[in-house]
Amino acid sequence: MKTTGIIRRIDELGRIVIPKEIRKNMRIDNGESLEIFIDEDNIILKKYSPIESLNSVAEKYVDIFNQVIKHNVIVTDRNKVIAIAGNLKKQYLNKEISEFTSHSIDRRDSFVERQKNSFEIVKGINEVGYYSFSSIVNNGDAIGSVIIVSTDYPILEGDEKMAVILSKILSKYFIN
Repeated sequence: MKTTGIIRRIDELGRIVIPKEIRKNMRIDNGESLEIFIDEDNIILKKYSPIESLNSVAEKYVDIFNQVIKHNVIVTDRNKVIAIAGNLKKQYLNKEISEFTSHSIDRRDSFVERQKNSFEIVKGINEVGYYSFSSIVNNGDAIGSVIIVSTDYPILEGDEKMAVILSKILSKYFIN
């Protein structure tokens, strides 16, 4: 555990304020949920990711979709890559998503890049190729994305639809 040197008092309602610098550094936005853990005498706060609980389901789907379309298939939550199938797996799995990916999720975008271009799905890794992007939206909340990446061949219309289909399938796992 890393110390920050910051000390906060608990108010009469049991609340504490997480300093702005820490929230910015951890990419915690207003209204976002935190998960609370207890480890002996420590209270641990972790950014809550509803889609992270779908990790095993997402892994199965990306493998199946990858077998069919032969492109990299990536599932992210709002912070990192949680499942991927394809040759980019070692580079991308559990890596923090880029600002571009984060903004695309926030806008609830679905789009395709049919021209070979440079792009950044995860922080610090630039690829040159083609991609299809579809946000995972549940009850109006953008909770992640499905991205299909090809470094060799253009994304076809069917591949683009696969990204949308997978994002809709994953969003249905939250409805109850």
